[in-house]
Amino acid sequence: MLIPKKVKHRKWQKGRSRKRQVETRGLELNYGEYGLKALEPSWLNSRQIEAARKAITHFMKREGRMWIRVFPDKPVTLRPPETTMGGGKGSVDHYVFPVKPGRIIFEVDGVSKEIATGALERAAYKLPFKTKVIGK
Repeated sequence: MLIPKKVKHRKWQKGRSRKRQVETRGLELNYGEYGLKALEPSWLNSRQIEAARKAITHFMKREGRMWIRVFPDKPVTLRPPETTMGGGKGSVDHYVFPVKPGRIIFEVDGVSKEIATGALERAAYKLPFKTKVIGK
């Protein structure tokens, strides 16, 4: 799946919740004609990205072209079950991409509008936040 090959720091701090924060980068379509835009903040893990990618390629029957505009590089750590407090931070379990509202997740090009919107709507079911299909 999607994990970084090499990282500078193996474990990150979680960061604080910032209410009403919107994205400033990745707001416009750069590669394709149609895209899937996030409307809510959430963490997107590599399994969800892969499931959405499979849904898009299956619906488009491998026609056209697709771009993934996000990469999960934030490590999430988990403690083993039934462990008491103390003993340090848990080991890295998986990687996520923190999505903010306005970020474009996928882009599609080379297919008709109906196929593109159908594929992106199928991918939206696999994601843990509300999305919107946009076009140029």
